[in-house]
Amino acid sequence: MFSGIIETLGTVRAQTPAQLEVVPETPLARLETGESIAVNGVCLTVSSASDDGFTADVMPETLHRTTLGALTDGATVNLERALRLGDRVGGHMVSGHVDGTGIVTALREDANARWVTIATPEDLIDLIAEKGSIAVDGISLTVVDVFEGAFTVSLIPVTLAATVAGGWRVATAVNLEVDLIARYVARTLAARDRGAVFATLAREG
Repeated sequence: MFSGIIETLGTVRAQTPAQLEVVPETPLARLETGESIAVNGVCLTVSSASDDGFTADVMPETLHRTTLGALTDGATVNLERALRLGDRVGGHMVSGHVDGTGIVTALREDANARWVTIATPEDLIDLIAEKGSIAVDGISLTVVDVFEGAFTVSLIPVTLAATVAGGWRVATAVNLEVDLIARYVARTLAARDRGAVFATLAREG
């Protein structure tokens, strides 16, 4: 489990279809094999660790559902280690299980903030709420507005400086994880609706 507060940036040193090697800008003390780490919001398991970086295995499903497959050597990524019990949660509860990808469609400067509009898959947009939380490339953000097929966020200077969000441009693909509560409420309601349909069919059958 993560909080969406990025710990440090990292640089991709090597990328293959099945493995990712990353060098953190700030060393991650006592990083161990088997530990979970979020890379651009994707929960990966450390397969090996050294003083200057780590390697993580990447499954085909992960490559299919996220932007990790498009990373190239030298790319910059967000890094966050898993929370420990008792840690302060400054963002919101993030699982690192990406729901899908979105595309940055517009950027607008507004005094010290930057507004970003992100086009979103149809199956996710109903799970995104105005003033609710969302993780974009692993960054815990507050949704400003929700439209048909898109939503906006407003980024403060520290977020722009400390995360990959500062490098987002129009057409940038980003990882999206909707709020956990929204995800499970939607699943519960869908299950209830299916149960009601089955009960009706049983009565009529």
